[in-house]
Amino acid sequence: MTPEPRPLDTRRRTLLLAAGTTALTGLASACAGRPDGTTEAAAGRAAAARAVTPNPSGPPPSCVLAAETGEGPYYTPKSQIRSDVTEDRQGVPLRLDLQIVRAAKGCTPLAEVAVDIWHADASGLYSQRGAGYLRGTQTTDGDGRVSFRTIVPGWYAHIAPHVHFKVRPGRRTAVSSQLFLPEELLNTVYAGDPYSRRKAPAHPNTRDDRFASKGAGLTLNPVRDGAGYRASFVIGIV
Repeated sequence: MTPEPRPLDTRRRTLLLAAGTTALTGLASACAGRPDGTTEAAAGRAAAARAVTPNPSGPPPSCVLAAETGEGPYYTPKSQIRSDVTEDRQGVPLRLDLQIVRAAKGCTPLAEVAVDIWHADASGLYSQRGAGYLRGTQTTDGDGRVSFRTIVPGWYAHIAPHVHFKVRPGRRTAVSSQLFLPEELLNTVYAGDPYSRRKAPAHPNTRDDRFASKGAGLTLNPVRDGAGYRASFVIGIV
């Protein structure tokens, strides 16, 4: 497998706080140890693979430590400031609700922080050379929240489908990583148009060794939202 190029700057560690869904809550609790002896990684993978159903009455999440994955080769530093990044791209709708918090200060929400997202379209292509589809930037509100409307990303090469994000709390500091989706959901989505215009891999996630090593702590657990899905994730930075 040929992975995406990594950024040249020194990597930082990020604290990722999963929120709002059964799978992510289960993943977080795994960090504290499991009485049945199940490993943290195995528990995380099992949680991420569960059915995409909400659990609004579940227990509050705990913090999950995960390594930064880098921004990859397709980051554009001057994306449009907007919530809906879809433009003319066809695909299954995905609403992504993010909250940025300062983990070192009790997970205090961070206001006025720039957040970028970008990802491939249903054909596995990124916008380049002046195009701006499936890219956007927002600034967090007083509760540290931003919301993006996009589509479920397609696959390319031997890399697990993902949504890149970059948090920019200051001019000289940034945290870059990516969010994955459960393989069960991807297989369902890829069976329909426009994704089915290409032959999808049988296992879009597990063929990627980067997902195998880091995906458990970075996998969303979307819930049904009209014709598409909606997912929440809280990103804690040091």
